[in-house]
Amino acid sequence: MEKVLLITGDAAESLEVLYPYQRLLEEGYDVHIAAPAAKKLQFVIHEFVEGFDTYAEKPGYAFPADLAFTDVNPADYLALVLPGGRAPEYLRNDEDCLRIVRHFVEADKPIAHLCHGPLILAAAGALDGRRASAYPALAPDIRAAGAEYVDTEVLVDGLQVSAPAWSANPPWMREFLRILRSRQ
Repeated sequence: MEKVLLITGDAAESLEVLYPYQRLLEEGYDVHIAAPAAKKLQFVIHEFVEGFDTYAEKPGYAFPADLAFTDVNPADYLALVLPGGRAPEYLRNDEDCLRIVRHFVEADKPIAHLCHGPLILAAAGALDGRRASAYPALAPDIRAAGAEYVDTEVLVDGLQVSAPAWSANPPWMREFLRILRSRQ
């Protein structure tokens, strides 16, 4: 059974972690969740509230991480998933997280990133010369990392698949799975 690594942490968007996790399991992949520590993570739910200039955040599901970043051997995995929420804001500062991400980039393995997930790729120096979609507020971050920001529901750039938010989960995972199937 091929293994897929999903990197996340506390304050990740519930739907952006659990949808790809369950969808990949459904397709027969062995999915491991890695975080700064192997512990129960607290996810959040982001919703748009009338009158707010940005999304509101509420507590979401709690879910366990299978292993800590320090215990990850990225060579064991076929592909990587980087969900969003607020987690990428602090995960991008974790050197072990960046070590893992750089392996997937340098080995030219498939990567799916969503919402704020590209912040981790940017910190790893992995967006330069690429095209990426993300939560629209990240357009300046994407450009500062040397990539072209594309405002679209789902974007395939080589082996990277990106999308702006959980509302694009179905087409995002559809494209990612198409790439994974082509690599087996």
